[in-house]
Amino acid sequence: MLTIGDIELKNRVVLAPMAGVCNPAFRLIAKEFGTGLVCAEMVSDKAILSGNKHTHEMLFVDEREKPLSLQIFGGDRHSLVEAAKVVDQDTNADIIDINMGCPAPKVNKIDAGARWLLDPNKINEMVAAVVANVSKPVTVKMRIGWDHDHIYVIDNAKAVEAGGGKAISVHGRTREQLYTGQADWSYIKQAKESVSIPVIGNGDVVTPEDAKRMLDITGCDGVMIGRGALGNPWMLYRTVEYLNTGTLMPDPTAEEKIRIAILHMDRLVALKGEVVAVREMRKHLSWYLKGLKGSASIKNSIMEGTKRDEMVRILHQFLEDLPDHVGSDADHEAVPFVQVQCATPAQASV
Repeated sequence: MLTIGDIELKNRVVLAPMAGVCNPAFRLIAKEFGTGLVCAEMVSDKAILSGNKHTHEMLFVDEREKPLSLQIFGGDRHSLVEAAKVVDQDTNADIIDINMGCPAPKVNKIDAGARWLLDPNKINEMVAAVVANVSKPVTVKMRIGWDHDHIYVIDNAKAVEAGGGKAISVHGRTREQLYTGQADWSYIKQAKESVSIPVIGNGDVVTPEDAKRMLDITGCDGVMIGRGALGNPWMLYRTVEYLNTGTLMPDPTAEEKIRIAILHMDRLVALKGEVVAVREMRKHLSWYLKGLKGSASIKNSIMEGTKRDEMVRILHQFLEDLPDHVGSDADHEAVPFVQVQCATPAQASV
């Protein structure tokens, strides 16, 4: 098992905090698929302190998602601490995560995200300031370095631990790499060997076998899965099962993929309303359809769809047109799954 501060997770699989993806609709599916910890997409400290409606919604945590980590970012010590206090006192998140891995120029130019990777002293100072003002465990998600000439992963990991951080997630790429090239797991191993707090490995884990290999090679305490779960929450379930039992569960059928895609869309509609949800769901549907024979023929229709029922009709027609479609009420399900409705931000105070 993996324990972060006083939060004990049921397994070592963690959903990464992906921007534009990890809202309650998808996080709840990830939790139902067995994920030990789900992470919310990052929120700006300044946005939290401004208290606008959109940010309020981003801080919403469905009770069924717990344990959950809520990620914040910022470059100013005072505002970061004040935002952390809001998360600590006014949300039911379990863990406060600080982002120091985001490579976006608009984040780095305010001395936030991956910019911290150049200054272990700032890391120590900022983490310690947050830890001193909150009661929830504080963690950090980092990259191995700014570029290949500035990789201070050992010093940075030690700075997090010295500041009172309870765990570190390490993405095996530099800021310069963005999401290209190959993640270098050797630096995850170095981070693990340099600190006593848990280290969670991240980067290029797209199969359950990858997850097992990362744990074996690096000795890390957990595995964080990001892009490998896009349109594919079964990756999370299959990884949990593989790490626990050594059994490689089957891939989902086309029917199962469409069923969960529609559930995902309905939860987004409940959260954001039909207009926003359907527009946002277009990218998710392209991920759910990836690898399904003949799916290219409906992608244009999906990208132009504006109504929930229209999207469902397109998806059901796609299934009917599949050569090997059985069309039975007893369609195979790749995972045990309980359908539940997703609460909306209006149903809970933040």
